Amino acid sequence: MAMTRRIHPLVSLNPYQGNWTIKVRVTSKGNMRTYKNARGEGCVFNVELTDEDDTQIQATMFNEAARKFFDKFQMGKVYYISKGTLKVANKQFKTVQNDYEMTLNENSQVEEVNNEPTFIPETKFNFVPIDELGPYVNGRELVDVIGVVQSVSPTMSIRRKINNETVPKRDITIADETKKTVVVSLWGDHATNVGQELLDMSDKSPVVAIKSLKVGDFQGLSLSAVSKSIVVVNPETPEAKKLRSWYDSEGKDTSLAAIGSGLSPSKNGAKSMYTDRVSLSHITSNPSLGEDKPVFFCIKAYISYIKPDQAMWYRACKTCNKKVTEAVGSGYWCEGCQKNEEDCSLRYIMVVKVSDASGEAYLSVFNEQAEKIIGCSADELNDLKSQEATWVPHLFRVSVTPHEYNNEKKQRITIRAVAAVDYATESKYLIEEISKMKLSK
Repeated sequence: MAMTRRIHPLVSLNPYQGNWTIKVRVTSKGNMRTYKNARGEGCVFNVELTDEDDTQIQATMFNEAARKFFDKFQMGKVYYISKGTLKVANKQFKTVQNDYEMTLNENSQVEEVNNEPTFIPETKFNFVPIDELGPYVNGRELVDVIGVVQSVSPTMSIRRKINNETVPKRDITIADETKKTVVVSLWGDHATNVGQELLDMSDKSPVVAIKSLKVGDFQGLSLSAVSKSIVVVNPETPEAKKLRSWYDSEGKDTSLAAIGSGLSPSKNGAKSMYTDRVSLSHITSNPSLGEDKPVFFCIKAYISYIKPDQAMWYRACKTCNKKVTEAVGSGYWCEGCQKNEEDCSLRYIMVVKVSDASGEAYLSVFNEQAEKIIGCSADELNDLKSQEATWVPHLFRVSVTPHEYNNEKKQRITIRAVAAVDYATESKYLIEEISKMKLSK
């Protein structure tokens, strides 16, 4: 039967095709994940499949299919697969170069090819230097990094907001040739398995390469592993050998600065607040900014107006930070945690007008960054009733995305990070910009 089986190359598949059978190797396997939405709860996992022509596609399985095939799919093994469906890939979430993505259901057929040798394919990386991670903050695109391990934390238990379950977490700090460090959070099996391996050998400063990391703005800038992340310790690659040579010869004795500290300029030389500096008019005069994906800029501006009649905060659950409502009788009800609490906290959500020499714009700002602007928490401000926060210069890192309101397309500019102006660093930046202007004439 196997000899007469007609195999379709991945490149030939499309959503309008009828019956097909593919022969593919599992080159990446994600963890089983649970989710909860308006339609209920469920589980999901995905695999990346590669055929003999080196074409790749991502296959996703939900609920019954996920439970049926999770143990069947093993890294490096080869399978015949049929009775799946294809759809156009979501550009925001795809991790392989293919216009389509595959879904397998409980009726799909997956058969292991027994006469094929099993091997774990070499992971392909596209490394981003640590000092170039800024534009990826809070974006959909995942990044690959390589660095020398500087420290490894013990495992800690973190309670998930979405389902109240606890998961193990471990933070590692890595550095690269840009003389910057970044914290990488490992979760679940990554934290307990390879995380423990890194802890055991941390005194030897191993090189670690990590594929598919999410870039967040915690502590300015940080990285977080996802289910499909791949962690390789001391890889035998040219990049790893070059990094090891740099670290052994000079890096270990070099002063290193956290990339996240660049969001609060200081004497350590971090410049994340200066790498994408633009004027407000550059953003407001380009309505198409952010149409494909959010774009990020840094600006220096003054908060010129805070609407006094706006609701500057909302009542939030102390566990998950989601909005709560007053419960029947007393206390507050959290829909996310599905429980009553006697007390709640206040969290900022507000709109401010900012101005610079080129113009003005309204920016959205949320709790952590609003606290830096106002100078106190929402709970404290509620007690104080007034606080002066306007006409003080700040450095802002903002994201720009389009949105539609009353059938009118507008820009949504959101403050992702805020820092006070360090005038020594600001002066150096301005001198550099003036020098560039002189050279261009």
